[in-house]
Amino acid sequence: MRKQALVFVMLITLGIIASCSNDDNTDHEPPIVYEVSDEHESNEVDEIVYTEEQPSTGRIFLYGEIHASIPTMDRQLEIWGEYYHNHGMRHLFIESPYFTAEFLNIWMQADDDTILYQLYEDWEGAFAHNPHTLVFYRTIKNDFPETIFHGTDVGHQSQSAGRRFLQYLRDNDLQDTESYRLTRENIAQFHRFVSEGSHAVRAYYKPQNFIREFDKLENQDVMAIHGMAHVFLGDFEGYPGVPTLALTLYERYGDALQTFDMTHYALMREPDRIDIITINDVDYEASYFGTDTFAFNDIVSRSFWRLENAYDDFRDNLTTGTMLPFDDFPMLVELGQVFIMEAELTNGSTRRSFDRSDGGYW
Repeated sequence: MRKQALVFVMLITLGIIASCSNDDNTDHEPPIVYEVSDEHESNEVDEIVYTEEQPSTGRIFLYGEIHASIPTMDRQLEIWGEYYHNHGMRHLFIESPYFTAEFLNIWMQADDDTILYQLYEDWEGAFAHNPHTLVFYRTIKNDFPETIFHGTDVGHQSQSAGRRFLQYLRDNDLQDTESYRLTRENIAQFHRFVSEGSHAVRAYYKPQNFIREFDKLENQDVMAIHGMAHVFLGDFEGYPGVPTLALTLYERYGDALQTFDMTHYALMREPDRIDIITINDVDYEASYFGTDTFAFNDIVSRSFWRLENAYDDFRDNLTTGTMLPFDDFPMLVELGQVFIMEAELTNGSTRRSFDRSDGGYW
């Protein structure tokens, strides 16, 4: 497997990055039975045990994305339109909880957007809390009105959307339905994910939820949209021995699964503005590409600039030995470029690093 390109941080704090491409790859009781014990190591997950129900004979078109990218969402709408109108697809699998997708299905039949606005408020602090997300879903409702959503993630927003959906089911005397049971299970999955603090738990439940929903369908092709970390055929990053969603699906459905990397769409963007940054008494045009809400260790957020025509001035600077993957950067990265990453820290200070794309790989 080809590894990601690196960025090395220099003693001016300069690091290298080089881009690297990935080719396109390649009611009822749920069909999966699982038990959760009270004790788990953070990197250990239960073995998935299947019932005798046969896998669906449809195909899965699984798209990996960088979340909250407007160009990516626009392209996904184009792709879904092609599948919907030209191939008769109706089932869209999304990286959301079961109950969120069920709310979206109710909203698809509603006369107003009250449900959508409620969900949008629930998403505050998440990638989905992006105004273009509203455009995305409204376009589906208007242009592809027979779309049926399937949510396959653990029960994020369980205290808001999850509780609200349970109340909706109780208000309609639906406590004894599969929908009520699956909602409670989905919330329990999220509680385990939070209590153990391990993405291995999430990587364990997502394929189960996906397979349960897919195997209900008979000879139906589906489109699925998930973060790219779940779409690689291999182990989940940082958790050796824990397969990704894509790998688990491939082991069950074989070549009926096709995966696609859409991450490059998120990088096809123009800078938000052009600044002038002075370094060692030299003024550089600096293309600004915005601020993310990357929360890790002492980092609250990160802002990014590309220094234009600066590589020759920095090519001989020593590096610190710190290496960053190219997809840490919200723009296309090419050989021979220089970047500035400014991190806002939890103590209120900022830390600036300079990164140089030299073309290294790990």
